[in-house]
Amino acid sequence: MKPINPKEKLLRFSDHWHLRRIATVNQMQVLLAKVSGTFLWHAHAEEDELFQVLKGTLYMRFRDRTETVREGELIVVPKGVEHCPETRGGEEVHLLLFEPLTTAHTGNVQSERTQTHYPEI
Repeated sequence: MKPINPKEKLLRFSDHWHLRRIATVNQMQVLLAKVSGTFLWHAHAEEDELFQVLKGTLYMRFRDRTETVREGELIVVPKGVEHCPETRGGEEVHLLLFEPLTTAHTGNVQSERTQTHYPEI
């Protein structure tokens, strides 16, 4: 039971789209990521996902619209909703994610970007 400083944890890695687990809470995981560019279109059939922007601006694309999520804001993607996170202009965005431990990284899509294990930092 020690305080966790997400900004300090973000200094420990530099790769994009590779999640790191920083805590577990009641079968939920708290993850950090650095992202840049466009990820994959995917959905999670059984789990909601929460994305909080710690630095930068995230564009959460949905099939019918794009939501702009600015630093300090968060967005919840409901289960079953297809989405594609992206950044623009080469910006690196820092994210905190909160989701069930059962959530598959890329949901219903398998790709070379799919992670099956999240390192703890």
